[in-house]
Amino acid sequence: MNSGRVFGIMAIIIGIGLTALAGLWLATQFSAGELESGGLILGAFLAFVVIAPIFVFGIFMIIRGGQEAERESEMAQQRRLLDIVRSRGQVDVRDLAMEMQASMDEVKAMVHQLVGLQVFSGYINWESGVLYSEQASALRDLDKCRNCGGNIELAGKGIAKCPWCGTEYFLT
Repeated sequence: MNSGRVFGIMAIIIGIGLTALAGLWLATQFSAGELESGGLILGAFLAFVVIAPIFVFGIFMIIRGGQEAERESEMAQQRRLLDIVRSRGQVDVRDLAMEMQASMDEVKAMVHQLVGLQVFSGYINWESGVLYSEQASALRDLDKCRNCGGNIELAGKGIAKCPWCGTEYFLT
């Protein structure tokens, strides 16, 4: 469990405890006759004004903790993909998707995210479905497609593409 969720749960528990204490104090004061109904309402309102932000903070931290956990999970998936491709040198994208329990589109998105983060270099022909890991230095001087021999063109930041066969080269 991440720290955001822990702080959120602690804030909600503190809020519940303060609500219980304020409620008990108001109830005992009212039953002892030391507090009239107007004072009871005012006391409950003041307790709400003090305690409500604690609950709101707790809920905010739980939501934020969930978002952090989601990002951490996404980064772990990206690390796993990178480790698989780098350790094997080449991998079939369908096998990679099955191994990672992800769709082909999710794998493609992860590959492009890793290229955007400049941590992956290699190339892929999405039709044949084989992803290759290669040193960026070997790809930077490349002017002919390794798949079909056609001229490659820049297709985006860190990406070159063969217009003939669709092979994408990731130049990080």
